[in-house]
Amino acid sequence: MSFPLYRVGGGSMDRRRFLAVTGSLSAAAVWSSRAIGAVRRNVPLSDDPFQLGVASGEPTPEGVVIWTRLAPKPLDGGGMPDAAVEVDWQVAEDEGMTKVVRRGTTTANPDWGHSVHVEVDQLRPDRWYFYRFRAAGETSPTGRTRTAPPREATPERLKFAFASCQHFETGYYTAYEHMLDEHPDLVLHLGDYIYEKAGRDDKVRKHAGPRLRELEDYRTRYGQYKSDPALQAMHAAAPWIVTWDDHEFDNNYANLVPQYPTPADAFRAQRAAAYQAYYEHMPLSRRQLPKGPDLPLFRRVDFGRLAQFHVLDTRQYRTDQPCGDGVKAPCAATYSEDGTILGERQRAWLFEGLAASPARWNVLAQQVLLARVDLAVGDDEKYSMDKWTGYEADRRRVLSFLHQRKIQNPVVLTGDIHSNWANELLLDFDDLDGSPAAVELVGTSISSSGDGRRESPRQSALLSENPFVKFHNQERGYVVCEITPQAMRSDYRTVEYVSRTGAPLNTRASFVVEDGKPKLQKA
Repeated sequence: MSFPLYRVGGGSMDRRRFLAVTGSLSAAAVWSSRAIGAVRRNVPLSDDPFQLGVASGEPTPEGVVIWTRLAPKPLDGGGMPDAAVEVDWQVAEDEGMTKVVRRGTTTANPDWGHSVHVEVDQLRPDRWYFYRFRAAGETSPTGRTRTAPPREATPERLKFAFASCQHFETGYYTAYEHMLDEHPDLVLHLGDYIYEKAGRDDKVRKHAGPRLRELEDYRTRYGQYKSDPALQAMHAAAPWIVTWDDHEFDNNYANLVPQYPTPADAFRAQRAAAYQAYYEHMPLSRRQLPKGPDLPLFRRVDFGRLAQFHVLDTRQYRTDQPCGDGVKAPCAATYSEDGTILGERQRAWLFEGLAASPARWNVLAQQVLLARVDLAVGDDEKYSMDKWTGYEADRRRVLSFLHQRKIQNPVVLTGDIHSNWANELLLDFDDLDGSPAAVELVGTSISSSGDGRRESPRQSALLSENPFVKFHNQERGYVVCEITPQAMRSDYRTVEYVSRTGAPLNTRASFVVEDGKPKLQKA
């Protein structure tokens, strides 16, 4: 079977016009630097080039980004020739791909790891679609995606799941197998998609390659993670909205400040490699195209007037952790007005968007714990300097803005911490009887930290010290949420183990937030 070349929708066009309308960043990059004759179509390969599957993301009412990467040998340099390769794509209304509504040809460029990002447009809003790719005589798996509702519409419901922290070595991705059965409209990944350390023999699974430094090292690591069948299946089932945390680059980094001393030029080059590899492997749009060590990741995704997702980046623009990293008593730098976890530009963007949002629910999708959780028992106070508690001025600015501007139904989604939390975000955490300005739903890891447990030895003391924490759990899993105009329900799904496959699914807690009431009610 072969797909028609250089056709978009139902009309044909010449190559120049086609490249003007196709949505591939890889195509834009390759055509700016290579002659047309350098692009190859019939390329002999040693194996199936679609071993990393397919994915989609960034849904709008008119379209979606569809992604794949050609890699017949994902753990051995990718296995592609050093040449640009043509890739056909199709979008259809049915899984059998008999009702094709959009099609075209794009280019997989070796400079971008032979990744493909097609921004499909002219689709109908609020619809499910199916898509696939073809290259070198092979056809990809078929993916399923959907467009967002019309911008002025208020849908009856939105079901989404969010997850984070999927350390390949410390466990299997059983949670994704269960998430697949939830049939979400959307998946949010809040960071730590990969981990950067070299492989160890004492783990459940072993990383391929050394500690990540170079672009090829990062590509191999993504190739290994994306080879996981459960992760591939979940990517192929629904569009994803992604953001990163630290392990996609380097643990606990702050902007261009490393956790451990590293020459500045080397660290900047490493960040450029990490950011490029992240872009190459995620269904991101042209707006997120990296430029050296910079990648503009914060953005908004609308689901009609029902929900607006404000996707944050709390790593790239932050100042260094105050008082040194780690868990400790706050010092003067914790409260410094100069300390920031968002950066001035991102904070201004966030406030402007929140103030203008037409949505019933405003969801902040971000990385690290925002609640001021005291980790010491008794009169002492200890906080994590890597979380929002290390950047107290920014934390207070955000909560004050939500309260003073009466932002409609703010909900914060958080990952990072490898445990479940349900928090009411008090306007003033020095007044534990005060009113909340928002709620925070913290999802545990997919696999990071290995087999979990339902309760920690210090759980009772932690909950007593922090009465705004309404639930805490240390198993692995994800959170599934359903939003309607009237309420948002969140179910904390967990698996009992990840050190072997086949763990059953449990629901450890469920909460409802009613429209206009930033309080967590047990469901």
